[in-house]
Amino acid sequence: MSKLIDGEKLAAPLCNAIAERLAPLRQRQGITPGLAVVLVGGDSASECYVRKKQVRAEAIGMNSFVHRLADSVNNRALLTLIEQLNHDPQVHGILIQLPLPPQIDTARVIQAIHPDKDVDGFHPLNAGLMATHGNALIPCTPLGCLMLLEHHHGDLSGQRAVVLGRSNIVGKPMAHLLLRQHCTVTIAHSRTQDLAALCRQADILVAAVGRPRLVTGGWIKPGATVIDVGINRVESDERTRLVGDVDFATASEVAGAITPVPGGVGPMTIACLMLNTLRATCRQHGIPLPDDIATS
Repeated sequence: MSKLIDGEKLAAPLCNAIAERLAPLRQRQGITPGLAVVLVGGDSASECYVRKKQVRAEAIGMNSFVHRLADSVNNRALLTLIEQLNHDPQVHGILIQLPLPPQIDTARVIQAIHPDKDVDGFHPLNAGLMATHGNALIPCTPLGCLMLLEHHHGDLSGQRAVVLGRSNIVGKPMAHLLLRQHCTVTIAHSRTQDLAALCRQADILVAAVGRPRLVTGGWIKPGATVIDVGINRVESDERTRLVGDVDFATASEVAGAITPVPGGVGPMTIACLMLNTLRATCRQHGIPLPDDIATS
């Protein structure tokens, strides 16, 4: 049976460390980091994610601002709100809860966020800086995955990594982060030939394709580390439950270590959002981030 990589256990001390750094900001400089989350529509899953982010932000001492817009909102109204948040001195980080309704130009919305407040790390400037090892705000989920891997492995140099999925949100930035840690990285996707055979070569396998239980134990190299980014809602016994992109039951019999769903990557994503908000606040005020929680 593989070792369980518990995201909750790593997220808790990270959030505690962030909270400790917030106290002197408030007390000595009168600065309280503010996170603004924009939710369009009433999707229940998105509502749940936003609520978790709001609770975590408030628990560690940040200001949390949630803006709920109707599912019928148009581009102009959403862009106007983003412009207001860009100029609001109480808001240091802006997050647009994805996905957005089809009438919204998602790329345009992301580009409208000021790069210094782009705590999701999706703005083209941050994406380019990350790819060229610059001082970027890094997407929260890939950053959380990297921290889980480093916590489990230590040095990742020389590891062969396969990333399943090529999205701008997880797959591509995950590959860049692993390259920065001197891994040999392959990105696989729906047109990759003999996908299972490729996965079996990986020392590190990151699954981020959005297909429930796609990766089975037969796809995994014995002893490999498996990071399951997938969050899929499936019907089970007349109720909905969350499962990952990895079939945990069979994969855990082969892998050396594996993240659960839920409780693996999810808590680290939220913790890294808090870290990015702290980083954004420090950047906007010209304050260095303490080395002990700074990230590459």
